[in-house]
Amino acid sequence: MFKYQPQAWGRKEMAHGTTLGARLYSGETSFDFIASRKRWYAVSALLLAISIGTIVFQGLHLGIEFKGGSSYTVTKVGATVEEARSAVESAGVSSEVIVQSVGNDKIRVQTGSLSTVQSNAVQDALAAKFAISVETIDTQIIGPSWGKEITKKALYGLIAFLLAVMLYLAMAFEPKMAIASIVAVVHDVIITVGIYALVGFDVTPATVIGFLTILGYSLYDTVIVFDKVRENTRAITTTGKSTYSQATNLAVNQTIVRSLNTSIIALLPVGSILFVGAGLLGAGTLKDLSLALFIGLAIGTYSSLFIAPQVLSGLREREPAMIALAKRVNARGGVTPVTADAGSDAIQNRGPRNQPKRKAKKK
Repeated sequence: MFKYQPQAWGRKEMAHGTTLGARLYSGETSFDFIASRKRWYAVSALLLAISIGTIVFQGLHLGIEFKGGSSYTVTKVGATVEEARSAVESAGVSSEVIVQSVGNDKIRVQTGSLSTVQSNAVQDALAAKFAISVETIDTQIIGPSWGKEITKKALYGLIAFLLAVMLYLAMAFEPKMAIASIVAVVHDVIITVGIYALVGFDVTPATVIGFLTILGYSLYDTVIVFDKVRENTRAITTTGKSTYSQATNLAVNQTIVRSLNTSIIALLPVGSILFVGAGLLGAGTLKDLSLALFIGLAIGTYSSLFIAPQVLSGLREREPAMIALAKRVNARGGVTPVTADAGSDAIQNRGPRNQPKRKAKKK
């Protein structure tokens, strides 16, 4: 998958240690992420095609907050999900039924849109099953207009977020970094939503919150890589030691360990919430939020290493200055490896010949 590129290893690099992270940072060990961009583009194109096709032809499985329905909350110590489900089925309602445990003494039943007769039948069946009065059942009828309003606000928030991100990155970094970042963010959102559509997970307001949250994380990971790219390419046309793609590849190698560590640390608590909240406690809101975050974090890590740097490099390599730089580097017969300490080495390697001669002291 990668091209392994051993680099020169000197005393200064040896001082950093011999761990994989130190070798990647110094440039001794290098995986060629940029040269394999077509492979990663093909993988992402396949994922995007599957996601978009699933969203268009199969659609998302929307919760009752978006398509309307009824919600019944029963408060009874010892009540189980199985008992509530059997009670609802005995009332003649079996399709689009979601039963969740809320805390230790509550059961929430959500159904699609029901007639008044069907709704009364469900309430009577639950009251009889758990030996409670109908008046103690918290019944709510939710219309689809509420979900449409939430969707509209989420889209407005997404558009405002993307515009603010592009403006900030264009000013803090450069416009082409902003474009590459937005490409990665849109890539992450489409694939995450596509996975939801493919597997059939319910989309609830908590899911929408999770979708919006992963935008920030995806951008954070990408900005870390781009900050290193900017550092490595600050004087690249002056030094002429490597092409823009080579300097970008070094930046990805230097930040990959940090990106993976950050992702693992983020995925562990989210996975714990997903397992404990959804698997053991049956908390629907925790499941919807943590599931969206878990998928989005994993996809965001992938795009920050295999999509955003490659898009940036492809955009910059088309510039006349970078084309001329590549010709100069190739004319020398290859690329001089860029190391993390190239700048400091250049300063330390100045010999006595570069220093002004001291005047001889008068005797």
